[in-house]
Amino acid sequence: MVSQDFSRDKRLLTPRHFKAVFDSPTGKVPGKNLLILARENGLDHPRLGLVIGKKSVKLAVQRNRLKRLMRDSFRLHQHLLTGWDIVVVARKGLGDVENPELHQHFGKLWKRLARNRPSPAVNADSPRVDSHDA
Repeated sequence: MVSQDFSRDKRLLTPRHFKAVFDSPTGKVPGKNLLILARENGLDHPRLGLVIGKKSVKLAVQRNRLKRLMRDSFRLHQHLLTGWDIVVVARKGLGDVENPELHQHFGKLWKRLARNRPSPAVNADSPRVDSHDA
């Protein structure tokens, strides 16, 4: 069974990691009052970073609640997200959403992100076969 922990290796820790995702995301999933950006990381596990500013969610209690819910939802869905560096950006109004609705919303967003994974690039050196050439 896959580990469902949220250890240090499953977190984006440095500004450089966050910048890499912000500069060139390969996956983007807009949600209600938030945005999820993702970039392939070449690892066998996903990593999560959270951006919940005081401007978006005023009260520290609300920001901490949101972080706790996001981490928990990520932990439960990380088997779908293998190989991604993910940054969740909160927007105004997210702190007003109730816990059950947030959990459900995040479940859907993780699944959408997993579905939107770009297919591996086609090798440019391989010969291309067109149907009209045959």
